[in-house]
Amino acid sequence: MMQFKEQKSIYLQIAGHMEDNILMKVWKNGERIPSIRETAIQMEVNPNTVMRTYNFLQEKKVIFNKRGIGYFIAPDALEQVLAEKKESFIQQQLPELFKAMRTLLITPEEILSLYKKSDKELNDENQ
Repeated sequence: MMQFKEQKSIYLQIAGHMEDNILMKVWKNGERIPSIRETAIQMEVNPNTVMRTYNFLQEKKVIFNKRGIGYFIAPDALEQVLAEKKESFIQQQLPELFKAMRTLLITPEEILSLYKKSDKELNDENQ
């Protein structure tokens, strides 16, 4: 079950979770995804909330519906979600990171060193 935050609409949180599944390649372009009812049961939410999520993702062209068959990941969903999340990160989170770095006197070199260390640890875990 997903833990929802009060500050953000549930349907948007579910959409974000679904986009994360696309980014992590749990769901691949062109693949069928769970039905509205299946997702509602899995997330323990009202099917109307999931319907709102699916409509939202359809409007963004991340998923599409084949009548009578179900919902599918759009052919270019991975690229689209990646570009949108990257832009959001650059516009919203990066300025906060830069502000914190200036306040805490953290240099870009320190961040790069920490990033490389984290990347190495992640690669070691995956081997």
